[in-house]
Amino acid sequence: MLLYGVADRLRQWARRRRWPADQAAGRLGEDLAHRLLLGRGYKVVARNWRPRCGAGEIDLVTWEGPVLAFVEVKTRGTGEFGEPGRAVDREKQTALLRAGGEYARRAGVPWDRVRFDVVSVVLERPPRVELRRDAFASGQTV
Repeated sequence: MLLYGVADRLRQWARRRRWPADQAAGRLGEDLAHRLLLGRGYKVVARNWRPRCGAGEIDLVTWEGPVLAFVEVKTRGTGEFGEPGRAVDREKQTALLRAGGEYARRAGVPWDRVRFDVVSVVLERPPRVELRRDAFASGQTV
């Protein structure tokens, strides 16, 4: 019985390592965004944070000085269809606001010290990584 459990865990681990191409690109985009933010003085405290309520996911939770910044990373293979950050529509903003609200509440951070940033990554050679600070208002969706 013990061997079966080990084999099952190994199979699950191997399955998790085989990411579809879009997930691999997204992961690379998050890595590039992470490096950019560290270079600009942000302190990254969490990656891919999911609230208990299940309302979305925050790609990067960061501190920039006294401000808690929630960062959404959008990655595309090319810039053919415009800036990737434009894909953060009202529905995505609402999910980010809910998740950010839960994180801030649990961390005891006042809402006036919260900001939402968007990082656009285009995987060209060389990759283009752009940060848009305060991408949308934390009090309402755009």
